Amino acid sequence: MDHTPPWAGRPGRTHLSSYNRSYDDELFAALDLGTNNCRLMVAAQTAGGFRVVDSYSRMVKLGEGLHHTGMLGEPAMERTLDALRACADRVGRRQLRDIRAVATEACRRAGNGSKFLERVRAETGFNINIISGREEACLAVESCANLIHNPRFGVPRNRALLFDIGGGSTEIAWVRVDPFRQTQELIGYLSLPIGVITLSEQFGPKSSYDLGCYAEMVAHTKQALHDFENVHRIGPEIRRKQTRFIGTSGTVTTLASLVLGLPRYVRAAVDGSQLPSVSARRAVRMLHELGPEGVEAHPCIGPDRSTFVLPGCAIFEAIHDMWPIEDIIVADRGLRDGMVLRMIRKATPAPRRYQRPPVLGPIPFQQSIQATGS
Repeated sequence: MDHTPPWAGRPGRTHLSSYNRSYDDELFAALDLGTNNCRLMVAAQTAGGFRVVDSYSRMVKLGEGLHHTGMLGEPAMERTLDALRACADRVGRRQLRDIRAVATEACRRAGNGSKFLERVRAETGFNINIISGREEACLAVESCANLIHNPRFGVPRNRALLFDIGGGSTEIAWVRVDPFRQTQELIGYLSLPIGVITLSEQFGPKSSYDLGCYAEMVAHTKQALHDFENVHRIGPEIRRKQTRFIGTSGTVTTLASLVLGLPRYVRAAVDGSQLPSVSARRAVRMLHELGPEGVEAHPCIGPDRSTFVLPGCAIFEAIHDMWPIEDIIVADRGLRDGMVLRMIRKATPAPRRYQRPPVLGPIPFQQSIQATGS
């Protein structure tokens, strides 16, 4: 069995700097290498969960061209290695209690995904594990646990439907909720090989602005959801108003920022907000009206993300067409948050039974804005 740690140290460099920490500090690092982005979080354990000490995110488009070739391209791998070197430098400045590094759909699907990660280990020191779609869904649920149980969103529900729209895949998690015990259990998941990069490449980068082609994107995605609905019968639970709907992705956070009318993206305003579906649909129409240049110029989007916004909206609309819940709880969090919470739980003595899940320290949920729009 391979016992190589998630970060063995940047080759040729001292592993730890002169960073001083108090005895009580407990630092954890989580690295998420996705199809579109490379993200690192370093967090300190707190009494209520954790606070972010350092955070890094770069769009690397590792999965660029993967839909057509089945392989990771050399320019994409070089971009990604450059970002991972920056992550290694940041990790090297900290003394960590634990670290976890994972890769998702691009490396799962690419014929050279495992070979690339061997190269990553040799050049950066990161030992990155490819996780399954189920594990990805579980981590997303873990990161959103306190939203699932938060009484701010109304009476308790016994089900939650969570979606995470990524670059190369979309994860759907169907969750059983016990409001009394404040626990949640994954009872079904779907990992669709449809993400913002793959959909954009399949239909063409500019095609999402054509309403006819956009409708095809929605229909294509929706068709892939039918079997999951037939197995789990989510629709009846929705009609009985027993389901909370949680979106954790750049797509849904962008829609929330548009509805809120933010002059620039503010995570504290978006994460934990409640987005009425009618307002979200209206924001999608607004993006169509803005056109490519308007979307690129929008301060909450920018040129790097503009190509992928409407493909993400098509995935969102397909999900909402299938499961038309009135309000979406917006989560600007993901795998890194879930990994940090797991590491903290592993490092901490078992809590008392029925203890509420920890609250993420830096986010003032009680004061988050209701995304009602106009």
